[in-house]
Amino acid sequence: MNDVADRGLRDRTAELAVVRQQAVADLDKRAAARQHKLGKLTARERVARLLDPGTFTELEMLRRHRATDFGMAADRPYTDGVITGWGLIEGRRVFVYAHDFGIFGGSLGEAHAAKIHKVMDLADSAGVPLIGLNDGAGARIQEGVTALAGYGGIFRRNVRSSGVIPQISVMLGPCAGGAAYSPALTDFVLFVRKSASMYITGPDVIKAVTGEDVDIEGLGGADVHARSGQATFVHDDEDDAFDTLRHLLSYLPANNREFPPQGTCDDPVDRSCDALLDIVPAAPHLPYDVRRVVTEIVDHGEFLELQALWAANVVVGLARIGGHAVGVVANQPMTLAGVLDIDASQKAARFIRFCDSFNIPLLTLVDVPGFLPGVDQERGGIIRNGAKLLYAYCEATVPRIQVLLRKAYGGAYIVMDSRSIGADLSFAWPGNEVAVMGAEAAAGVIHRRRIQQAADPEATRRELVEEYRRSLTHPYYGAERGLVDDVIDPRDTRAAVHAGLEMLRSKRAALPQRKHGNSPL
Repeated sequence: MNDVADRGLRDRTAELAVVRQQAVADLDKRAAARQHKLGKLTARERVARLLDPGTFTELEMLRRHRATDFGMAADRPYTDGVITGWGLIEGRRVFVYAHDFGIFGGSLGEAHAAKIHKVMDLADSAGVPLIGLNDGAGARIQEGVTALAGYGGIFRRNVRSSGVIPQISVMLGPCAGGAAYSPALTDFVLFVRKSASMYITGPDVIKAVTGEDVDIEGLGGADVHARSGQATFVHDDEDDAFDTLRHLLSYLPANNREFPPQGTCDDPVDRSCDALLDIVPAAPHLPYDVRRVVTEIVDHGEFLELQALWAANVVVGLARIGGHAVGVVANQPMTLAGVLDIDASQKAARFIRFCDSFNIPLLTLVDVPGFLPGVDQERGGIIRNGAKLLYAYCEATVPRIQVLLRKAYGGAYIVMDSRSIGADLSFAWPGNEVAVMGAEAAAGVIHRRRIQQAADPEATRRELVEEYRRSLTHPYYGAERGLVDDVIDPRDTRAAVHAGLEMLRSKRAALPQRKHGNSPL
């Protein structure tokens, strides 16, 4: 009797092996040739490339749809067009889902959505990052409203997990219509050129409605989204995208209750940054690349810049100081003299909120002439968007250190994490100027009539400019009033920031009890 039972179980186990082999073979047969011809990997190849070898555990490989209309009953492949599960990246657990374009074009139906819902719920419960590998044709039209409801469930989970676990989208193929909102809700979006696209309305519909002629690349390609701020990174191929993703994760904690993993530190940790004396010109109007300042200060000169092609007048990114992750926000004098405008305010604000959500301290390097003046900026909502940046800093409870590199005028000084809005420490270089406006503009406003009536207006103007500079914009004015903690030798910037971050590592902040604030969205 036992022999019969054993033989029955052996037979069934053998049958399982055949079914599982068929599930994988069906995917390979449908997807491999097409994907490889397009220079793209299959869903399984992507998962294998992304994760540490041999660490992937798949969920619901044998899931199949139950739709019957439009010939669907005769075509029920395993996995239903999405690979889901978990694995390791550099030894740290992540959850992942990957659309399989070889099955129904990677389109989302009821079963497909249910698999993604499950992996999102598990990632949230386990407190580990979620990665979506996007290559799908949108909602499966054969399943009607159930497909739309599936997207609704994904969006709701994106929002529920926001600020709880890191969410990362990798765009490897098409993402059209409502499907585009899920990547937009995640923390980081990586795009592969010539393969990925994302748009709400396709070229054919745009042509029919507006008469505009545009191809997919020009409408929603990688470079379009890099310049609109939707893409965090843009890559030439999938391997490069996966390498950047793995590097990005090295700066991030698994969830909002943990601290980022520690990396290797420069030795010595308080090394002198002599090059800074030559990188930043003394004259406030001369440009320089603030990224050179960043790489001089941080460990190993390594700086992972985010959204580099959007709002380039502000630089944001991740680095380490003393082996610990830090988020850097810096005005960029190489672009628009480093002014704050609508896009720069949005870019910096969202980055600050991300860092605050995931316990990443903030270092703000300030060299800002003000907010960008102009009718278009005012009509476009510069006040509301500048308030987003102000709100983000005021709300942030992580350690915050400001360094005044050269100049900071008007409201832009306030919103760039000044002591008055809650920076824990503020350091200034000896050439800094902080005032309501620059000395030349201020003297022109205060002494306009005196200058006009002077026998030598130009000489009088120069004299009054210098007087204003000596009285209000000298580097010690803020220090004398406690708005700057210390005026430091630029060469000591790394040492001062590192010491401050170490002191603030145990910082605790109590927030008022409320459901949430009403930020100026």
